[in-house]
Amino acid sequence: MGQKVNPYGFRLGVIYPWRSAWYAGKHDYETALHEDIAIRDYIRLHLSRAGISEIRIERKGDQIQVYIRTARPGIVIGRKGSEVERVRKDLERMTAKRVDVKVEDMNQSATESRPETDAQLLSQGVAEQLQGRVSFRRAMRRAVQTATRAGALGVRVQCSGRLGGIEMSRREWYREGRVPLHTLRAKIDYGFAEAKTTFGRIGVKVWVYQGDEIPSEEKETERARARALAGVPQVGPTGASTGALITDEKQMAELTAPDEPAPALEETPEDVPEVSTSEGSDSPETPSDGTANDASEGAKSTSPEESKTEAPPRGAAPQDASEADQGGSEA
Repeated sequence: MGQKVNPYGFRLGVIYPWRSAWYAGKHDYETALHEDIAIRDYIRLHLSRAGISEIRIERKGDQIQVYIRTARPGIVIGRKGSEVERVRKDLERMTAKRVDVKVEDMNQSATESRPETDAQLLSQGVAEQLQGRVSFRRAMRRAVQTATRAGALGVRVQCSGRLGGIEMSRREWYREGRVPLHTLRAKIDYGFAEAKTTFGRIGVKVWVYQGDEIPSEEKETERARARALAGVPQVGPTGASTGALITDEKQMAELTAPDEPAPALEETPEDVPEVSTSEGSDSPETPSDGTANDASEGAKSTSPEESKTEAPPRGAAPQDASEADQGGSEA
């Protein structure tokens, strides 16, 4: 029914990388795969008290690099590096290849997950408490509270077997927060451990939800969707859609602010242009050679005295009677 898939394998290649990074041909693949399984089994068996969270293996030619991620690096390294040197020699004898062992400390601030929110370490802690005859309910509640206080968004702890020493085996679990197992982008850390008690083995499984891992392409889509829901227009200076994402807060505020009307300019009497009208200009069209402009400029440049002595326009009546009589005799 799809309920027993490993959360790490379910998300492999989507948000989680491979823990074994190497390439082998058709004939060497089987040998390299069994070597990786043997290396992991040996390290977990001989360093069971070291709080090992993850073992990564890389191969480059005939050299094998083993990265041990632990919460107790002192136990793995040993006094003056004696323990890690012993592990390296044993692995070289098992694989007949050069082996380099590197230890990574989980307690450093640069690490992504802390020991309190690591599913593998939480499952090992519950298993150790069950071996020490601690009540399984108390051990499970303690693990859930520890992970929640450390910042985990959701935790689920499950124990299966002869809980409490009864004859009938059963399964019980506690959960706090949300653990979306069917969401591929959800970072679900999974851990499994076994407690060897006097009345049989008890399996412990832990799921820790540490947030979502969103790819970069989906991040751009989410930003565009959020901006569309907010009603922010995506237009450029020409009015066409730019299709670009707005990440600047000032630019977003400018786009979302309502348009303010431009203030009206008050005209002063000095700025109002003077319009001169002439009685003889009945046609609306003006000549294109600029003669009207020259005439108007010349009229403005004349003084008041000159304007009084100017000749009357054509068709005007004579002012004096003598001029009228003279004109009649000539006619």
